[in-house]
Amino acid sequence: MADRHQQWMTQYGKVYTNLAEKEKRFNIFKANVEFIESFSRAGNKPYKLSVNEFSELTSEEFRSSRNGYKKLSPIPSAMDWTKKGAVTPIKDQGQCVAAMEGITQLTNGTLISISEQELVDCDTSGQDQGCEGGLMDDAFDIKKADTHAASIDGYEDVPANSETPLLKAVSKQPVSVAIDASGQDFQFYSSGVFTGTCGTELDHGVTAVGYGTASDGTKYWLVKNSWGASWGEEGYIRMQRDVNANEGLCGIAMEASYPTA
Repeated sequence: MADRHQQWMTQYGKVYTNLAEKEKRFNIFKANVEFIESFSRAGNKPYKLSVNEFSELTSEEFRSSRNGYKKLSPIPSAMDWTKKGAVTPIKDQGQCVAAMEGITQLTNGTLISISEQELVDCDTSGQDQGCEGGLMDDAFDIKKADTHAASIDGYEDVPANSETPLLKAVSKQPVSVAIDASGQDFQFYSSGVFTGTCGTELDHGVTAVGYGTASDGTKYWLVKNSWGASWGEEGYIRMQRDVNANEGLCGIAMEASYPTA
């Protein structure tokens, strides 16, 4: 076996710094060769094993040096960005229904709040109508020269009509969503997980700032609104999640986006 190890060293150009290291590698080589020969003698598999350049490594050493795949961390079962300092205080938009409830941008861990007036002043798309309404994606294209003001240089649309990519997005940051908020149930909502009837005629921009599961097992989205803190759960609404509709309850999964820079 020592001669085989020496031949193997010559074949693969192996050199050891000291006798202790050589002895250690020889013992590993011997154990691996015995494993390979035992496998070959059994002859009960449709494939073959043979000595190769990795024959002086333990299984643990081989995995750590050659196997680089790492399973991605699973999406957390619940998320609440309001508890992580990533959500600005509830606003009351009053009669102004600009692109949304005041874009909240989380960039490199820094929370920036952009007011409705800044959206109206800085929107150069020509597609929106100031306080008469507009699109959230256009709001993400705003830029201001003032170094003390906010600037959003890009955005990403969440794949539409599936709550799964929306969940992935919200697990990473607050996400702007459009919903159908025209029903009276929505108008007078005060607490609990909203499971009411609503359509998909998107007419209101809000922010999905988290998700979770209620005590009765109902999954929900935590949504920040802009109708003041006296509405809903101190300005927020929990909307049923994982409903039997691709677009989500009230169309929440139809047009979602978030700033990228």
